[in-house]
Amino acid sequence: MKAVLAGTTIAEAEEGDLIRIEGNWYFPPASIAPDALVESPTPYTCPWKGECQYYSVRAGGDVHTDRAWAYPHPYPSAFDRVGRDFSGYIAFAPDVEVVP
Repeated sequence: MKAVLAGTTIAEAEEGDLIRIEGNWYFPPASIAPDALVESPTPYTCPWKGECQYYSVRAGGDVHTDRAWAYPHPYPSAFDRVGRDFSGYIAFAPDVEVVP
């Protein structure tokens, strides 16, 4: 699976290495292209996953604000709900294409 924005592949991993949560594919941290993500100051806390870290994405010569996010330290109860540890896994906004 690949995550593509503005013609740039920003993540690539086998489908079995991804985690599907609430309709979003979460990519393992090691699958993210080097220098593709820039930490964003945008705050958000999910009631059941915990504190979120947003990222802007470098792609196609531009920086696309808040197009990715992760939960670096999810609530322990979230692991039970998801079925595995998704700490640090990266998900992408709908305008980022996730393709086989």
